Amino acid sequence: MALTFRLNGEEVRIPDADPSATLLDWLREEKGLTGTKEGCNEGDCGACTVMVTDERGAKALNACILFLPQLNGKSVRTVEGAAGPGGTLHPVQQAMVDHHGSQCGFCTPGFIMSMVTAHTNGATDFDDQLAGNLCRCTGYAPIIRAAQAAADAPVPDWISGDSPVAPGPLPLIPQSADELAELYAANPDATLIAGATDVGLWVTKQLRHLPQMIFLDGCTDLKDIEVTDSTVRIGAMADLNRLRMAVEPLHPSFAGMLRRFASQQVRAAATVGGNIANGSPIGDTPPALIALDATLHLRKGNSRRELPLEDFFLDYGKQDRQPGEFVEAVSFPRHPDTLKVYKLSKRFDQDISAVLGAFNVTVVDGTVTAARIAFGGMAGIPKRAAHVEAALTGRPWTRATVSAACAAFERDFTPMDDMRASAEYRMVTAKNLLLRYFDELNGTPVSVLEVRS
Repeated sequence: MALTFRLNGEEVRIPDADPSATLLDWLREEKGLTGTKEGCNEGDCGACTVMVTDERGAKALNACILFLPQLNGKSVRTVEGAAGPGGTLHPVQQAMVDHHGSQCGFCTPGFIMSMVTAHTNGATDFDDQLAGNLCRCTGYAPIIRAAQAAADAPVPDWISGDSPVAPGPLPLIPQSADELAELYAANPDATLIAGATDVGLWVTKQLRHLPQMIFLDGCTDLKDIEVTDSTVRIGAMADLNRLRMAVEPLHPSFAGMLRRFASQQVRAAATVGGNIANGSPIGDTPPALIALDATLHLRKGNSRRELPLEDFFLDYGKQDRQPGEFVEAVSFPRHPDTLKVYKLSKRFDQDISAVLGAFNVTVVDGTVTAARIAFGGMAGIPKRAAHVEAALTGRPWTRATVSAACAAFERDFTPMDDMRASAEYRMVTAKNLLLRYFDELNGTPVSVLEVRS
């Protein structure tokens, strides 16, 4: 596979790239650019962060789980390219020096590139922007001060001048959903690569060989999010950061959960379609989308079909998807916002859910007229709490009704014990989340961000 992209301002061409090679390995082993560090090698620590720019703007991404074909036609900046001609420091580099933010040097390059990307984008929510960068020397305070000090400095010319390059057509990088449909129908055993935040670990951690890979990033028509007066339609290749921005004015609790979905780097790569299609029982978006009565749009060749999102998940590791069929979009109807999404995890930021509950109850004249409640982490699939819904519907919206409905959780779920939580914890907290939902809808502050001293 011949790839073309820009690296630190210079166009590079790889005539025969291994599709499963990661950017991190190529930078260190082929280019000798060792400033980008290997830490966790699974997208958690941020030591390998680079800035990638395409026609939609700049993103901070984890090089360790970024396959080379995902860069075709884009521009990449590593820490070696943060400084300008003659070694002129980028404003965030100078601020790190001035505020003593540099520690051992292992994590600092990743921090620098996250800060360079945030600076390029004018983002100043630094607690969010840097949540995916771990500092082993606990030097967060001076790092945040450095980011704040550099925030108003102009973006340097050598950064603002970054632009994508025009790549040639490649057989494994379709440029539209139509091309993807034709290619995947002819190669149904191929592995589809969207953001690679999951599949990347198959290679880096499981050391799996992927004989054929189809890269979806060129399908720009799958990246659109369309919001109308009646419907929200989310293309399968929309990343989680774009989803967060789209749902913020509609369902702020959903957006608040997405702010805790992994890290800035992972959200910038992870896609809505990937989070659904991998069928994880602890994927964070399916329960919220199920609670919103979402419809999944699937395509195989020229044939399309739709099904309720909850029906897509059949059993652990098994989904209702035919060979050669892919997720094209997910949509949900517009309605007044009563959705609340609660994520329970050991860390507030960048952690996998032990339990995630999504609640969407409609109350008219004091009576529950409809209820959609879905959970992740409570079963082998994302699953609705059908018996709990039935126990609420048609009854008065009171604490007594909600407390009585909690017993129905025992009929809906048989949670498991694992490293993240015990079955008992999951069951107790699921019931408590329903009570939390009742309290929040009645005006009681329940978020840790609201009630902390």
